[in-house]
Amino acid sequence: MAKARAIIKRRRAVRNIRKITQTMQLIATARFQKCQQRATASQPYTRNITEMIQALGGQAAADHPLLRLNEAVERCVVLVITSNRGLCGAYNASVLRTLGTRREQLEQDGLSPAMEVVGKKGAGYLRFLKVGVDQTITDIEDHIAFARVSDMAERYMGLYTRSEIARVDVVHMQFHSVGVQRPVVTQLLPIEMPKTEERPRRRVEFEFSPPPELLLKSLIPEAVKIRLFQCFNDAIVSEQVSRMVAMKAATDAAGDTIKYLSRQYNRARQTQITTELADIVGGAEAVK
Repeated sequence: MAKARAIIKRRRAVRNIRKITQTMQLIATARFQKCQQRATASQPYTRNITEMIQALGGQAAADHPLLRLNEAVERCVVLVITSNRGLCGAYNASVLRTLGTRREQLEQDGLSPAMEVVGKKGAGYLRFLKVGVDQTITDIEDHIAFARVSDMAERYMGLYTRSEIARVDVVHMQFHSVGVQRPVVTQLLPIEMPKTEERPRRRVEFEFSPPPELLLKSLIPEAVKIRLFQCFNDAIVSEQVSRMVAMKAATDAAGDTIKYLSRQYNRARQTQITTELADIVGGAEAVK
């Protein structure tokens, strides 16, 4: 059995670790509340504008470069959103596993994906796999400005309009609730139309005012920007949830370890006292 002094040192170290994990849990909780407000506030607008674009895109009079397929192009862009820091459970592992599956699918389809990574964890993972990365962004923590997302979306739309890429996919963690976050692949470009079986049986033709070209010219770029912004918001809030849950589990585990070490210390101390008493009694008997 370990000595009592060694157990005390170990218990003190575990207590210090518990203070750190508990502080990180509180910080992640505060950040999560702010991130959740931003993510949930933009969800209805993102959903409605996407449905509107899909409805207008199915009309015979509607035409836009971002609705057409670039079938002859073999290059595509894959944007993966990870975190800069660890201690967030399986958050990064789940996203990167989904990225690996998506890369294999694209290569089987004859496409050459150009990787763009957000976060140090994703960049380090691809560097370990010796996968080339076209662009790395590592200065995003718990907030990203819409202006920056708009610039990224403008660049993607420019590449797609010039027929330099076939598609743009975003691999990220999608936030559903505090207990549910799932890694997904969002097709940013081209605008994905609803499947045939999901459309109503009776085709409805719209009367456009202004003309469909002007309407789609204004709506589609806005839809692409807000969808990319929603991807970032979902990824950020999911990271904070994962870190909050991971630090809560670490704090609880540290508390259990402290209780276990306290019992071990009591046993070691009792054994030490019993040994000392036995030595005293033995010495007294020897003197007689």
